[in-house]
Amino acid sequence: MAVYLLADPHLSTSVETDKSMEVFGARWEGYTDRLKRNWEHLVEPDDTVVLPGDISWALTLTEAKEDLTFLDRLPGKKILMKGNHDFWWSSLQKMTDFCRQNDLSTLSFLYHDAVAVEDLILTGTRGWTMGDTDAENADDNRKLIARESIRLEMALDAAKKLKETHPASETVALFHYPPVWGGVPCPAFTEQLEAAGIKRCYFGHIHGLGIPYRFTHGGITYTLVAADALGFTPYLISPKTDAQ
Repeated sequence: MAVYLLADPHLSTSVETDKSMEVFGARWEGYTDRLKRNWEHLVEPDDTVVLPGDISWALTLTEAKEDLTFLDRLPGKKILMKGNHDFWWSSLQKMTDFCRQNDLSTLSFLYHDAVAVEDLILTGTRGWTMGDTDAENADDNRKLIARESIRLEMALDAAKKLKETHPASETVALFHYPPVWGGVPCPAFTEQLEAAGIKRCYFGHIHGLGIPYRFTHGGITYTLVAADALGFTPYLISPKTDAQ
C-alpha cells in the first residue's frame, strides 16, 4: 500500500465551469485524460493519493460534484486539501455530508489537521503567498499569513498527538503554497516546521517547472508536486523514495 501526492489538478469536467487549463499551452493539452490514464496505471485500490489544493475550478460545492465524482471513480483513497482556487470549499461537515449524500465514498479532507496513513503522519494547511508586497496588499497578506500560521500550529499539534500512538511514523508536512520560494522563507511557517522536526515538506501552486524540483532549507527537503510538474502522474512518497 502506497501514498502518492498530486497537487493542482485544476479539474473542469463540468460544462458549468468550462475553465480548462489547456489555454495555457501544450504542457496542459489533454491533461484530464492524461491524469486519469497515469493514475489508473499506478494507483491500486488500497493506496492513498493526497491532493494539496486547487482541485476544481467550481465555485460551489454543487458545481464541484462532477469533478469530485471524477476523482472518486479513480483507484485508491483520496485526501483533499484546500488551494487558493478552491472556491467551492465549504465546512468539513458540509463537504463530508455532501460526499455521503452523493456516494463519494473514497474522498476525505485534510484542513489544518493530521491523519495517519501507512507509515506516515500527514499534516498541513494551505499556507499563503509572500508576494504582493505593495502597500495595498501587504496588510491583507500579513493577516492571512498570521491566520495560516495558527492553522499550521493546530495541524502540528494534531500530528504530535498522533505520534504518541504511531511512534514509528514520520510526520510529513503538506502545503498548497510553498513555505519557501526563491530562497526566501516565510518564517511564520518554516520556523514551526523546523521546531517540529519536519524533514519532508511538499507543496503545489507553482506551475511551469519540472520534477524533481526540490531544494533544502533549514534541514527540510521541499518538493514541488504540482500536477503539470509531475506530468500529471501521482508522485510516490511512501514507501520513501525521494532523495533527501
